[in-house]
Amino acid sequence: MKKYKNCQSCGMPLKKDPEKGGTNADGTKNQMYCSYCYGNGVFTQPDFTVDQMKKFCKEKMKEQGFPGFLASFFVSGLPRLERWKNK
Repeated sequence: MKKYKNCQSCGMPLKKDPEKGGTNADGTKNQMYCSYCYGNGVFTQPDFTVDQMKKFCKEKMKEQGFPGFLASFFVSGLPRLERWKNK
């Protein structure tokens, strides 16, 4: 399996994830998604659309002090991530 530097759902750098990745159903680390997006083999927000994820991530980034224009720039790449590519 390919190792990713960023979560393929929200785009967060995996090295910034306190858990260093989500977990698969068997308890092993998932190398594709962060622990905020993926746990126990399922997405934490399974019904999110890419637009909902963009809004959610932008708000979280603004809460953490990112300027709005920078948050908008970062979330603009979400549709190219693996989770959203074919949707």
